[in-house]
Amino acid sequence: MSETNLKQGREMRRKLLGDEYVDNIAATTYKDPLMQQFIDLASETVFGTLWTRPGLDLKTRTLITVVSDASTGREPELAIHLRMARRQGWTEEELAEAILHLLGYVGAPLVRDAMLVATKVFADLRAESAKG
Repeated sequence: MSETNLKQGREMRRKLLGDEYVDNIAATTYKDPLMQQFIDLASETVFGTLWTRPGLDLKTRTLITVVSDASTGREPELAIHLRMARRQGWTEEELAEAILHLLGYVGAPLVRDAMLVATKVFADLRAESAKG
């Protein structure tokens, strides 16, 4: 394991998701030792290597990830990545339009499911923002 990539990956996750979200998920989903192994490896390889590559800004990378999740029916990941995309400056309207654009390419069932996820995530984010 590359300690440098792991450190960079952990920092990138926090930048993309925010401290509160990362701390909450660490205390729940990733509290289990097996899941800790998963997030360490994902932090090292995905966040510490892919997300830190030059050539694309983080905003563009988040949109690519949202489109990939919606296109492949990865609903739990889509919820996470929509949060990232909002933190990188994409609006609810822009993200919804990107998902709707997929209708002609991946089909109505995947787009419907993605829109349901987006509806919930956007409502959650608005509620979190209202709490302050």
